[in-house]
Amino acid sequence: MSTLSSRPALRWLVPVGVAAVVLSAGVAGRAIVAEADPALPPRTAAELLVDLQTSAVAGLSGTVVQRAELGLPELPVSIGGQGSAEFSALVSGTHTLRLWYGGEERQRIALLGTLGESDLVRNGQDVWTWSSTTNEATHLVLPAGGGDEQPLPTDLPSTPQEAAEAALALIEPTTVVSTDGTATVAGRAAYELVLRPRDPESLVGQVRIAIDAEEQVPLRVQVLAAGAVEPALEIGFTQISFAMPGDEHFTFRPPQDAVVTEATPGDPPADEPGVPATTVVGAGWTSVLVTTAPATDPTASVAEPTTVDLLVASLPRVSGDWGSGYLLRSALVSVLVTDDGRLLAGAVRPERLFDVAAG
Repeated sequence: MSTLSSRPALRWLVPVGVAAVVLSAGVAGRAIVAEADPALPPRTAAELLVDLQTSAVAGLSGTVVQRAELGLPELPVSIGGQGSAEFSALVSGTHTLRLWYGGEERQRIALLGTLGESDLVRNGQDVWTWSSTTNEATHLVLPAGGGDEQPLPTDLPSTPQEAAEAALALIEPTTVVSTDGTATVAGRAAYELVLRPRDPESLVGQVRIAIDAEEQVPLRVQVLAAGAVEPALEIGFTQISFAMPGDEHFTFRPPQDAVVTEATPGDPPADEPGVPATTVVGAGWTSVLVTTAPATDPTASVAEPTTVDLLVASLPRVSGDWGSGYLLRSALVSVLVTDDGRLLAGAVRPERLFDVAAG
């Protein structure tokens, strides 16, 4: 069964840069709550996969709640912690987003925080990012006919569709696919598709995708660690409408006093100064990302610590044949920052990272 990656029509909103492995209520909003399971005609896993690949929704809008409990150290709101309105805050805590989809060339997603709002807007060839916290905007003009190939990375999936695509891309041949009854999400009946890694070395136990029974789009995605009964990562609609959003949602004009940066389409070359080269060791659910660690000084004065300094300083020290460094270990992800400047991350046990680091 082919995955969603070959269907551009399903890549709505902002494509995910797969940096999710590099990584309670705070934002006001409805919690993701369980509702009575609806009675629906039975469908096989294969039929649900076809539904996802062939769904064609012209427009939709809704409210999404994303909850990440990955075991990352808690940071203050001012530098991207719980309640922040910056997209980097999606790596931890609970966050509320609003989204509007009006076709392949019209999308908007807004992250609502206690300190403001951040937006990603596409209207034709124009793409805007906006932070009310910093009063800064970035404008990008996509090349004609090339808009679908210009991803705007975020740290974690910001819509159920993005999370579903990231999981489905791992299906063949590393995953057992099954169904698990039905669910009610955002007041709508849904089928539940379950993905389980075949490799027992993965920290991921299962990924559950709730698929709208009528429109065949993901309404909720839950990622559970191996042996866990509660999701470590959950993103789902709490309210959704399949009516076409109005044009006003895709029109963005920065405030007159905003700092606007004009960006150039395309990613900078990997060998450009300041842009770390990245490699992936292995495949599927147990692959390990290896890149250059951001500059850190864990012993720096606490008067002006950076986000990275605070994160690294809070981690335990580890060492071995591979060298020494700092280790972040959680139920769903492991991250190793070595003293020689490498960063290794994956949904694997630390021993796997040590082996790759020594390799």
